[in-house]
Amino acid sequence: MLHLRQSQSLQQRLSPQQIQYIKLLQLPTLALEQRIKAEMEVNPLLEEGEELDDLSDNDDAETLDASTDDLPQEADDTRDDELDWDEYLNASDELEGYKAPSMQQDDDRREMPIEATSSATEHLLDQLGLAGFSDTERLVAEQIIGSIDEDGYLRRPLESITDDLLFNYGLNITERDVERVLGKVQRLDPPGIAARDLQECLLIQLEALPPRTPGRAVAIEMLRKTYKAFTMKHFDQIKQRLSVSNEELKEAFDLVQHLDPKPGEGAFQMTSNYVVPDFTVEVDDEGDFLIMLNGRNTPPLRLSREYRHLIEAMAGEQKGGNASARLDAGTRTFLRDKVEAARWFIQSIQQRRQTMLKVMTAIVALQEDFFRHGEGHLRPMILKDIAERIGMDISTVSRVVNGKYVQTEFGTYELKYFFSEGLATESGEEVSNKEVRALIDRIIQAEDKSKPLSDQTIADMLEKKGFNIARRTVTKYREQLDIPVARMRKEIVLS
Repeated sequence: MLHLRQSQSLQQRLSPQQIQYIKLLQLPTLALEQRIKAEMEVNPLLEEGEELDDLSDNDDAETLDASTDDLPQEADDTRDDELDWDEYLNASDELEGYKAPSMQQDDDRREMPIEATSSATEHLLDQLGLAGFSDTERLVAEQIIGSIDEDGYLRRPLESITDDLLFNYGLNITERDVERVLGKVQRLDPPGIAARDLQECLLIQLEALPPRTPGRAVAIEMLRKTYKAFTMKHFDQIKQRLSVSNEELKEAFDLVQHLDPKPGEGAFQMTSNYVVPDFTVEVDDEGDFLIMLNGRNTPPLRLSREYRHLIEAMAGEQKGGNASARLDAGTRTFLRDKVEAARWFIQSIQQRRQTMLKVMTAIVALQEDFFRHGEGHLRPMILKDIAERIGMDISTVSRVVNGKYVQTEFGTYELKYFFSEGLATESGEEVSNKEVRALIDRIIQAEDKSKPLSDQTIADMLEKKGFNIARRTVTKYREQLDIPVARMRKEIVLS
């Protein structure tokens, strides 16, 4: 049996303008630029331009005060379809001059030319004609080059390459033939390209060096006979098996360390990603902070000059009794929707700018020592600290911080960098865990490489400095810094 009842409840619903503002808030600079261009394409009442001068040659303001009460209406029109031109035009006067502040001159807004470069694949293919490849070998080499991964390694089985050659070209060759061509490809520039593992990559590069290169012979023998001991840095075992001195082993080991373990890394990617800072923070001569929002590629926005003239003309014609000023319902609805959308969009852009500057100003205020003195002066700070300081929700601060960057005198940092948990010292003072990681990094960099420090030893050293940190915490921070364990940091040091 169904039971019907009524109930009242309070629910928070976001308006379309609030949703638009939230979406714009989380966009970084480059994405915002594309979003503005897309909005201008779908809304003809939005245009790019500086502040408008007076639109009328006379001082009669009545043309700007016309409303749909004065315009002729269709017989079946309702008040819901009417446009209050006075409201829209007067409100738009505050918005038409919106312009994002620019950190650069106008000529900096021009797009930078893209350097004409060839890909690593093209570079390899160009070498085939000069390396003495036959027609058949060239087909095999092209298939091999097309199978190289982004880091320059060939991880595809040779059997698959032979199958592709048979299917695509009717070329029936053996894996041994492909292996022979692969050997020639691996000795193109850069040497070691298309290697199947690290050992093969390093050996190819060593063999490409001049025979009299110091340490070359021992290095080749070391990689061929004691590769596992080499990766584990068991130096005593290597010296015993190769019957070499400490000096000879160090010379060979240093030579291998200068080789490129990934000769094609990044070269097979056609594009590169660049960080465009959303903020710039500087310190002026008086010691005050200058916080600027990057608006270099964000065009100034206003309501369309042409449509404003059209609206004024229709209002003026109506006052003269001209019947041509009559608007049909479709035109009124179109203009109302587009004017409203343009106003909302410009207001959302303005609100985004204000919110972002509030957040960045609060970050600078809480991290003043960092922005004045650089790394080593970072304070513990969480999103809640910023939210309470500016009186906004934590989710709003998170949207501003996510994916945004700031350019400082000490480099460009992601805003997330400034947020970290705190660790208490013996004196009761809290320090950022990022500063502790930086301290661990400095301790490891200064250690005796012949006797690297264990995680427990580092923890004991930090305890003497007033940081009560467990060994497992040191291990976690060391791994976050991508620093290997003590045994793998050991180096050969001549006495």
